[in-house]
Amino acid sequence: MSEDLNAGTSGDAYEKLKGLHLSSLDDEEDEDEVLIDDNVHDDLYDDEDDEDKVPVSLGFVEKKRNSWSLLRQLFPSKAGATPAWLDPINLPSGRSCLCDFCGEPLQFMLQVYAPLTEKDSTFHRTVFVFMCPSMSCLLKDQHEQWKRHPGATLRSVKVFRCQMPRLNSFYSSEPPKNDGTDKPSGDGAALCSWCGTWRGDKVCSGCKTVRYCSEKHQAAHWQSGHKKNCFSNISLNESNSNGTAARMLKVASKSLWPEYEISNEDECDEVSDDHTHSTSLVSASQADETYNSLLDSFEGDDDKKSWASFQERISRAPDQVLRYCRYAKAKPLLPVSSGQPSNSDIPKCSYCGGPRAFEFQILPQLLYYFNVGNDVNSLDWATVVVYTCEASCEGSMAYKEEFAWVQVASQSNA
Repeated sequence: MSEDLNAGTSGDAYEKLKGLHLSSLDDEEDEDEVLIDDNVHDDLYDDEDDEDKVPVSLGFVEKKRNSWSLLRQLFPSKAGATPAWLDPINLPSGRSCLCDFCGEPLQFMLQVYAPLTEKDSTFHRTVFVFMCPSMSCLLKDQHEQWKRHPGATLRSVKVFRCQMPRLNSFYSSEPPKNDGTDKPSGDGAALCSWCGTWRGDKVCSGCKTVRYCSEKHQAAHWQSGHKKNCFSNISLNESNSNGTAARMLKVASKSLWPEYEISNEDECDEVSDDHTHSTSLVSASQADETYNSLLDSFEGDDDKKSWASFQERISRAPDQVLRYCRYAKAKPLLPVSSGQPSNSDIPKCSYCGGPRAFEFQILPQLLYYFNVGNDVNSLDWATVVVYTCEASCEGSMAYKEEFAWVQVASQSNA
């Protein structure tokens, strides 16, 4: 954040707005900077001593504090339910919103508010992650991932980056007050009444009120009860809460993942009591049972060694669902050695042609908070690693698609 904003923000408002602990890729001193060679593989992932030296911010989920704390004008980091779109008008569209395998609209997983201080165009910056909830599609995604033609692969996990300068048409240039009175500058696009996620370009021909992103969501809403009350406007309300006249969508789908706020804490040897106490939602016994179950599924000593190292690092704060680090030396903490990508597996930025860099990874603990089952067909992953344009390039598109590398528990089964 700029010095002006820091000076004008205090207390909880500043802590909320500043987001995760970030650093420019150029913040390291030249003599210490690591330039990544496309031909290097092992050096990117095996130097655990260097990994411990790179600052990492850990993300934890918690129930939202009040009804307005996750609204888009407060620039939240959040998981589950619906996205708080940064640019509320120019949303992703077309096939970008769909799973490339089953054709269903993707489900919102999480977003990370991650502004960068080195240029004005990234004063506000959020990275969004979406996933198809079908494990069958995720396994197909793994097959595509290893084709080593990343520009042409089909995906069931998609990432979008949105950024804008301090002076923009959607938000005040002043920091939010975080007291329930903050409001955006105008309404956003009309969203799907079923999922509350994607643009609702299709209108119900009966009531002319509810909107849909796809025929599949229109059919789902009709079958779930809209057929009976099509002509009553129960899906959309006019809300004047927080001093706005924004239309608040009542999402009809009951299959969205639960909503949480994402808080962050710097990783260190001494983890705060908030994330180690005995009343943790992910208890030590639950974590051990999950880890041991996954360990049994791995084939080969290398995978088991990697998993043991991963488990030891995660056990310092077992509630963590996200690990964020955008330093030049940053690399993901990969739990499976057989699923490590080389630099050639990470595609260049589709917009500027520059390299992509690791930004954050999503851990399997999030599945617990999302109440995902534990049967053979349930959604499961070992980690989801997000890579974004190293330069965080600009351009005409409001939402630029980035890249996710997914590891499932056993790469041999993918």
